[in-house]
Amino acid sequence: MIERRPVPVIIDCDTGVDDALALLFAVRHPGLDLRAVTCVAGNTDVDGVVRNTLTVLDVAGAGDVPVARGAERPLIEPARSATVHGKDGMGDIAGLPAPARTAVDVDAVTLLRREILASPRPVTLIPTAPLTNIALLLRTHPEVTRNLERIVFMGGAVSVGNATPVAEFNVWHDPEAAAILLTAGVPITMYGLDVFRRVVVPGRDVRRLRASAEPGTRLAGDLLAHRPPAPGADADEDAGGLGDAGAVCAVVDPAGLTTRLLPVEVCLAPGPTRGQTIVDRRPPPPTGSGTHDGLREQALVDVGLDVDVERYARLYLGTVERD
Repeated sequence: MIERRPVPVIIDCDTGVDDALALLFAVRHPGLDLRAVTCVAGNTDVDGVVRNTLTVLDVAGAGDVPVARGAERPLIEPARSATVHGKDGMGDIAGLPAPARTAVDVDAVTLLRREILASPRPVTLIPTAPLTNIALLLRTHPEVTRNLERIVFMGGAVSVGNATPVAEFNVWHDPEAAAILLTAGVPITMYGLDVFRRVVVPGRDVRRLRASAEPGTRLAGDLLAHRPPAPGADADEDAGGLGDAGAVCAVVDPAGLTTRLLPVEVCLAPGPTRGQTIVDRRPPPPTGSGTHDGLREQALVDVGLDVDVERYARLYLGTVERD
């Protein structure tokens, strides 16, 4: 039997509640080698994101994982923090300790380049935040793509948005950065709102996690309790959505995510559609026929269209929960 080696991953995040759930999972899953975490403004300001990230890694029992501060605003527009994660970005959970570890003394782009190129195996990059750091990396150091296995990003939507009627927050926060990511030239998986909203941990499991004496397990329960299921979801009152953590589950267990390779582009025009991910689900035209799109090229992305909810909920609980 061939033993599978852990997948080297780097998470780029704006640690609020569901980014924290993703970090807990990444630290504790034996099939992942978390090589670094980089921080960007989004759910809260970038200094708050760094603080939250360091705290979560402490509570999770992470080893010496380097953490770097990244962009404090989008490429063009001013920063616009989300408001759904509380004042501190972590749901204002009482009793969170101040972090014992500190960030490294290099910026996020420098750390990303260093860790990607130094990895003995190609890295899977998992952005769960606005994509500013990733865009800066790809434009400044395009050579990193030679050691990237895949980018699995939480962002975008095929149907409806959350920041606007059509735009998901991470893409809407920095549409130009998202457009750059789509031209990375490596395989890309889009874990968008269509699957993001569906993975829910049942209330009985959330209550059990919250009652645990183990700090990381208890934190996971408290975070889930702050993430109620999407309106209309078939779940009890105490259930909690995995959110960003589902994108990390998709790296560990890609068979739980149903994807389709589709053309995707980001709307960059001012107005109500800015930040929309336009996913072309039409059948391809017959060879040699004309199209209404003319010569416009669109990136091909593995777009998440369906997810095995129970499978990912079980995977998450089996990974994070400890006695």
